[in-house]
Amino acid sequence: MSPLAIASVVFVCALGSAIAGMLITLPDRHRDQDSKDTVKLVMGLIATISALVLSLLIASANGLYNAQRSELQSLAANVILLDKLLESYGPETRETREMLRNAVTASHERLWAPGGVQPMAANLVTGFLNKIQSLSPTTDAQRNIQGRIVQVGETLVQTRLLMFEQLGDEVSLPVLTVLVGWICMLFLGFGLFTRLHLTVAIAVISGAASVSGAIFLILELSEPFGGLLRLSDAPLQHVLTQLGR
Repeated sequence: MSPLAIASVVFVCALGSAIAGMLITLPDRHRDQDSKDTVKLVMGLIATISALVLSLLIASANGLYNAQRSELQSLAANVILLDKLLESYGPETRETREMLRNAVTASHERLWAPGGVQPMAANLVTGFLNKIQSLSPTTDAQRNIQGRIVQVGETLVQTRLLMFEQLGDEVSLPVLTVLVGWICMLFLGFGLFTRLHLTVAIAVISGAASVSGAIFLILELSEPFGGLLRLSDAPLQHVLTQLGR
């Protein structure tokens, strides 16, 4: 399911729980002040736990999103640097530079694929590493440049691997299920001792929209290369225009 669909389900569940609470007719002995105070205490506990979990999930998803953006920018900068080093090495690196361009193009197509991020091609990475390590320098200048080429190339591959590995850190389904259960219990408690009128309806709808919006934000940030908040491909597009110049 898409983040928007999941957020919509959470909204309906929260709103439905509040309406169900309003429709429940409690006996008079269950509506005394002690009962209300107990329910409010339990609701406060659930609200606190839910808020903590929501904040942790948002912080974790935002950290992943920012890490991917930073690594994407680092990847773009290292690609341009590596291309310039290969150019400085000599004309014999023309094929290696073409492999670099193909690797960047393949990475772009896999990260922003219409059906979601595609697995990385390991043979392309291995072939590129073997290519830069097989360079045979004949001058001191080429030897110095080759050391930098290997260093930047390994950093580039490591960044690329890290980006793809981090994309597997999605929101745990059991955690999301438990969180939605807490939210439903909370909204059920809201409706138990409340009569439905316009002010209550606006408050409940606003609360349900806020919670479902937080869930939507968590799920969107957990997918940096998809959805409405996906990262821009401008860094790699800029790199492709610079390679080979």
